[in-house]
Amino acid sequence: MGMTLTQKILAAHAGLEQVEAGQLISARLDIVLGNDITTPVAVNEFKKAGFTDVFNKDRIAIVLDHFVPNKDIKAAEQSKTCREFACSHCVSHFYDVGKMGIEHALLPEQGVVTAGDCIIGADSHTCTYGALGAFSTGVGSTDMAAGMATGTAWFKVPSAIRFNLSGKLPSNCSGKDVILTIIGMIGVDGALYKSMEFTGEGVKNLSMDDRLCICNMAIEAGAKNGIFPVDDVTLSYLKGRSEREPVIYEADADAEYEKTIDIDLSEIVPTVSCPHLPENTHPASELSDIKIDQVVIGSCTNGRMEDMEVAYNILRNNKVADGIRCIIIPGTMEILRECVEKGYVTAFIDAGAVVSTPTCGPCLGGYMGILAAGERCIATTNRNFVGRMGHVDSEVYLASPATAAASALTGYITYPKEV
Repeated sequence: MGMTLTQKILAAHAGLEQVEAGQLISARLDIVLGNDITTPVAVNEFKKAGFTDVFNKDRIAIVLDHFVPNKDIKAAEQSKTCREFACSHCVSHFYDVGKMGIEHALLPEQGVVTAGDCIIGADSHTCTYGALGAFSTGVGSTDMAAGMATGTAWFKVPSAIRFNLSGKLPSNCSGKDVILTIIGMIGVDGALYKSMEFTGEGVKNLSMDDRLCICNMAIEAGAKNGIFPVDDVTLSYLKGRSEREPVIYEADADAEYEKTIDIDLSEIVPTVSCPHLPENTHPASELSDIKIDQVVIGSCTNGRMEDMEVAYNILRNNKVADGIRCIIIPGTMEILRECVEKGYVTAFIDAGAVVSTPTCGPCLGGYMGILAAGERCIATTNRNFVGRMGHVDSEVYLASPATAAASALTGYITYPKEV
């Protein structure tokens, strides 16, 4: 029996010729990731278990991105724990103020993760790196602690759903509209503990930023991971960037999938996920009567350069509607710098938006954009659960950068024009 792309990577890292869905394996890890929220818990578990050293200082990444610069005393103490641990163990990939970015935008950009890797991270959106042809998945802080010490982790090999992509996206749509459409089709548990494997002729028409966005939200369908095959787009992105040589795996022709779902990218429309679950999706064109109070463009889902460019093209020479708070958060310091150099930041400010240092801040209701009771936000983030961005009586609508930026100009959810 053939293996899927995910199963190929897991078999290689387990030192096995063959694995099958449901099998328990111990696999070698290439990268273990944590952030300023989850790493302190992992550090405590690391010490409690009696571990004294990390398995490889070059294979651990700690990114302070949720509450940095620190928003309060608790955040400062958490960051201090991370700094002390990284220093004492000489962790190579430690990213603090001035160097950090939102972790799932930063690690691909910096070449810390690459094709063929097996990666765990104490953050559910670690599944992002499947866009590079890697197996990556979120774990708890205890698993992170064990991974930092041993360089291994236990997995149950997932079965897979194949998403066969064809066609090309309309110019007002992006990877965000694709993944929101898919989650609307299959539901938030439609891929529970499964691998979402994206294949087909349409893959070549998706940019790396589109793919990173799509894999980022695989967890919102309950998936263990999302993954794309390695192609010319992948290799072009990795060239001169990856700190290790990429390893390319391919699914077997006779790989077994639970089902195949065909997606014609040309039929995708600007899509919005309404409160309070990502599966509650509707075309943006049906929601024009919904008034909003805030717009957030950023996060590990949509804080990359293409996202900033889309926002710039819509906001430049225009004005954010009166009474609307528009918050733009570039995903990394490099992206922020490029926005400055290209004049995007000036255009955002002239339009009446604010620009933040990279942070997860508002996405998880942390800071930099908390909602009061009764307020509504359209955001390029990944979750819209009750109270996700603030008060339990607030509402979050998930959308693409194009839809969010267009909505900032009207004060209502707005269908973006094709460009």
